[in-house]
Amino acid sequence: MATIPTPETGLVIAYAYLWRREHQAGQDEGLKDRPSVIVLAVDREADGATVVTVLPITHSAPTIPGGAVEIPAPVKRHLGLDDQRSWVVVTEGNEFLWPGYDLRKVARKDRYDYGFVPPGFFNQILKAFLALHPTGKNLATRD
Repeated sequence: MATIPTPETGLVIAYAYLWRREHQAGQDEGLKDRPSVIVLAVDREADGATVVTVLPITHSAPTIPGGAVEIPAPVKRHLGLDDQRSWVVVTEGNEFLWPGYDLRKVARKDRYDYGFVPPGFFNQILKAFLALHPTGKNLATRD
């Protein structure tokens, strides 16, 4: 039986990501499970719950300059992802209480995560994300 991992920055999880456009169309659950990178995990003092922010990974090339960070092939291999070009989208994210109902098992594996991105690559993701969201606002919130 798979154990739910501790939410840590840089961990790539399987997650039913809800895109902003899906949320605006009235959907309350993502249409596809996808790898997503945890960029923030904060324990709330009031109730001990952990609030997590994830960024989605997609095969779609970014349409906004600086809107995504391409994942290097060695990192994709390390995570066990396919060999198609992929990007971490930094223009939006989902925020939710851990573990949440949208955490999924990785396809054909008895686990919820793919592993961690290397620290240097995580820093690139975080830098790009913070450049667009310095206050952390405008994120889709999910409970």
